[in-house]
Amino acid sequence: MTSDDAAVSVRDLTKTFGSARALDGLDLTVPSGQVTGFLGPNGAGKSTTIRILLGLLRASSGEVSVLGRDPWREAVTIHHRLAYVPGDTNLWPGLTGGEAIDVLTRGETGERHRRRREELIERFELEPTKRARTYSKGNRQKVALVAALSRDVDLYIMDEPTSGLDPLMEAIFTDEVARLRADGRTVLLSSHILAEVEKLCDTVTIIRAGQAVESGTLDELRHLTRSTVSATTDADPAPLTRLEGVHDLVAERGRLRFDIDDRALHDVLPVLTTMGVTGLTVTPPSLEDLFLRHYGDELDPVAEEAS
Repeated sequence: MTSDDAAVSVRDLTKTFGSARALDGLDLTVPSGQVTGFLGPNGAGKSTTIRILLGLLRASSGEVSVLGRDPWREAVTIHHRLAYVPGDTNLWPGLTGGEAIDVLTRGETGERHRRRREELIERFELEPTKRARTYSKGNRQKVALVAALSRDVDLYIMDEPTSGLDPLMEAIFTDEVARLRADGRTVLLSSHILAEVEKLCDTVTIIRAGQAVESGTLDELRHLTRSTVSATTDADPAPLTRLEGVHDLVAERGRLRFDIDDRALHDVLPVLTTMGVTGLTVTPPSLEDLFLRHYGDELDPVAEEAS
């Protein structure tokens, strides 16, 4: 797919705030009809990028196209064709949840929209007659999700959308995004919850210090990391230490554990066979493995706010 076919295309994007450079030559492509994950730790530049895509910030330099248009010059036109879920939803305290949804979906009419709105209110167990001032963070987030998901648009941009939700509501959110994908809709999902991204996303872009460090499908990105091998054997592990691609070998009490480059796995298996292995597990790398290899000690595993 070329960038001309993409719902979102970003090339060499920079954004500075005084002497601080929030984005430093970022490239990002969101293919139409797919769910794209946008990953990075706090401060990586995810939310700055999203604000530029929404036309809320002006890029310092670079090329940005959202649904074939310039978001800074044509934000109003673009907003009719996209829905947005922020990571921390602020509502009008005097309005009820239902009234807030009406405001957020202004312009949406018809029986289909009404049915979809009511279905989502029920699924997310939202009490729409309560005032927004009484809502918890999770309930405010539900209002934003109901408003966005009830809209019939081409592009859904979600910045840490499950922030504040309990696991049951997270599962319902996952179902709803899967439904969007099945309908051929386009979703940009910014998140630091790696399990969420693994379940939902077709492609992933990982951002660090305002730059994209990796982009591709999940399978493509997994090839860049190592699988973990666990084996049961009393044999001397020395033959493994001489193989290229074996890392961090630990042998104790009849068990072996090591990481292996994917390209070297076919060389390791015959060696393990000669060692009389009685149990063997090969665990493919997860996105978390990939994430940690890029960021290491810079990650804050308990961070909950969007960058």
